[in-house]
Amino acid sequence: MQKREIKDGIFKLGSIDWDRRLFDSLIPLPDGTSYNSYLICGSEKTVLIDSVDPVMSDELMDQLSDVKKIDYIISNHAEQDHSGSIPVVLKRYPDAKVVATPKAKGILIDLLHIDENAFVTVEDGETIPIGNKTLKFIHTPWVHWPETMVTYLVEDNILFSCDFFGSHIATSDIFVTDQGRVHEAAKRYFAEIMMPFRNVIEKNLEKLKGYEIRMIAPSHGQVYDKPQWIMDAYKEWVTGGPKNLVSLPFISMHGSTRVMVERLLSGLTAHGVSVDLFNLAVTDIGKLAMSLVDAATIVVGAPTVLAGPHPVAAYAAFLANAIRPRTKFLSIIGSYEWGGKTVETLAGMIPNLKVEVIEPVLCKGLPKEADLLAIDKLAQAIADKHRGIGLI
Repeated sequence: MQKREIKDGIFKLGSIDWDRRLFDSLIPLPDGTSYNSYLICGSEKTVLIDSVDPVMSDELMDQLSDVKKIDYIISNHAEQDHSGSIPVVLKRYPDAKVVATPKAKGILIDLLHIDENAFVTVEDGETIPIGNKTLKFIHTPWVHWPETMVTYLVEDNILFSCDFFGSHIATSDIFVTDQGRVHEAAKRYFAEIMMPFRNVIEKNLEKLKGYEIRMIAPSHGQVYDKPQWIMDAYKEWVTGGPKNLVSLPFISMHGSTRVMVERLLSGLTAHGVSVDLFNLAVTDIGKLAMSLVDAATIVVGAPTVLAGPHPVAAYAAFLANAIRPRTKFLSIIGSYEWGGKTVETLAGMIPNLKVEVIEPVLCKGLPKEADLLAIDKLAQAIADKHRGIGLI
């Protein structure tokens, strides 16, 4: 990919990773991703904002082949998919200074062994003039690492946001052309990466209110040339309340738990409650994370294995605890034969969730009529809870 101008003297660089399907050996990437870098040619100084994943560094250096000098390399975020090619850039431009937050400086030295003398650290609100343009640095800690910042180009009202407002999409289009597709990708990105830091992100969104932002240029995904909708979406994901939705991840080995899940699904929908159903044997875990952004209730369906919950169900509980959704209610359903501690184990895995536990339903073997009636009672209880907080 060649560098492409997004505004006079401002270029989008970087790489499109069409084939990547897993991030951090953890996060599914159904649509690939991109690593965006940006070049700003001021009247006196030339600036590179972020770099690319090291595996794509050759492409970035090709895009810089006609750039004689870089004065500043801005590192908004020290994670290697953005910072990993900085040493390669410094090798070609040894006089360039790496601009980062004080905390990012230490992390970049640890991760990339960059010489300490190569750095210029900037405080929150500090500016650097580059001739006819001015860079302003806004600290945004825990979006999603402790050292993060964003860079605001004052004269052009462009926010270079790195992971903030990002989305994993591989596309040749510079700007957002399909808002629905990008909304889903950005929500997935928020759910998987940003949601645990919802409270501090709310504060960072408040910091941005005082800026006129005409364009957001993230380091994953497309550039937002009409950025208000993604800022509004973030505000909703961060501050909005849960919805009339049950997120129902389950696993079933021999069909007993599935019978219970299907009965609960039927009962909930009859009471006007929406359900997102996830068979954990085959589901995209990112879809589950997206559901947890909105779900008022989580019900985990799990058979008992070796006296505890099925390991895949345990992973779903671990995920929910890690990303800290705003869920209000929780329950557990499942089947056992010799006993065990499925409920106790799963409940103990979610200390970060401030939820009310609705009485679980566990049955011995294939569910009997009494068990199915207990499932009906659970569906009613969940609907009543949703109604009680005004969701129905």
